[in-house]
Amino acid sequence: MRYFRHAPPTPGTAAWWHLDAAGAHIPMADTATNPTYWIIVGSRDNFRRSAERDFTVQGIKSRHRKKAERMRPGDKIVYYITGIKAFAGIATIESPSFESHERIWESGDPKKAAEDYPFRVEISPDLILPDEEFVPAEGVARQMRYVSKWPEANWTLAFQGNVHEIGAEDYALIRRAIQAHLPAGATSGGRASG
Repeated sequence: MRYFRHAPPTPGTAAWWHLDAAGAHIPMADTATNPTYWIIVGSRDNFRRSAERDFTVQGIKSRHRKKAERMRPGDKIVYYITGIKAFAGIATIESPSFESHERIWESGDPKKAAEDYPFRVEISPDLILPDEEFVPAEGVARQMRYVSKWPEANWTLAFQGNVHEIGAEDYALIRRAIQAHLPAGATSGGRASG
């Protein structure tokens, strides 16, 4: 499917369209007022790879194609860092998903070395914390409705796999925790300064 971005119909808006089989322009649903919230689970190294690209693109593992196809402009991404079990930031999805095999992110599992995170979305940073300010996830996670599906002692099972959809209340909880960890001089519209 091919996607197009047309000139905004009114100032301050943008519209994404796709062509149906007959070539008619079909507008995509507007998620700006009703976004979907996603958690991207990854290593600190892969988070840094996104940072090196100024949080302009995010890759998703091949087995999550259907989730990637559901992502729309206006949706939110929360970054969860494995190993240290922490939330690191939030970004906004700016495009529909697309496929690319440019190697950016890498799997830490040698058995999955060929994984190239082929499904991608363009993003922009909202709240990105420096490493020393990452939010320890356990206290936040234990309050999340999404995590309550797992036994309390096994809360980390909620963060197995690369992509998870969460509800608005869980997103708001994580966002407040990240905002509370913003260092002095940081803005809530992008990366922390300094």
